[in-house]
Amino acid sequence: MDKKPELPEGYLGPQEKFAELGLETLSHPEPEITARDNHLEIKIKAKTHVKFTTQLINCRNDKDLSKYVFAQTRESVVHFLVHMPESDYYKLQLYCLPAADPSKSLPNVYNYLIHCTRALQPVYPFPKQYAQWKDGCFIEEPRVLHTNSKLTNINWQVKVPNAKAVAVIAEGEWHHFEDRGHDMWTAKFDLDKYRGKNSKVTLSANFQGAEESKYSTLLEYLL
Repeated sequence: MDKKPELPEGYLGPQEKFAELGLETLSHPEPEITARDNHLEIKIKAKTHVKFTTQLINCRNDKDLSKYVFAQTRESVVHFLVHMPESDYYKLQLYCLPAADPSKSLPNVYNYLIHCTRALQPVYPFPKQYAQWKDGCFIEEPRVLHTNSKLTNINWQVKVPNAKAVAVIAEGEWHHFEDRGHDMWTAKFDLDKYRGKNSKVTLSANFQGAEESKYSTLLEYLL
């Protein structure tokens, strides 16, 4: 039986800056969650344009598992995809600031305690998220890529506001996306030859106002 951790008074739920930043819980209004599946999605509504970072910690051994959390924004809702490797208790800590704030230190705004009672689905690290990913980007597929993934005919579908061009770069090879309008970009290509080679695969974009040759990294996958 998983042992419920003792937490300091006031730790759970909204912290000082939560209301001040115009944030609101959508999917899980209570800070204690019982998850009967180890894949969980939590949604937070933001009244203004904000940026988030997250921390996922296993309560039993204090192991940082933040690589199993992925944050993305659709309109005014921030979606946090949380994958938990085993049944146990986890702390999910959310940090936030207005998007225009240059500070690198984001205050803690909300804390969840998640009890995952069954871990039947496999988990793999999400791609590394870079600063410009947090400017309203959203990926439909693929959300994870790894050595056990199907790496032929990969369908890509991503929303990148204010992009002039989008591409995936793998070991110097470029795969350009097609503009579908309304900030949506799609592509289909193979990455099978990079399987198991520890190759970095980056999703990058050329933004309005930037030189045509300047691409900013949004996500970084490791194969």
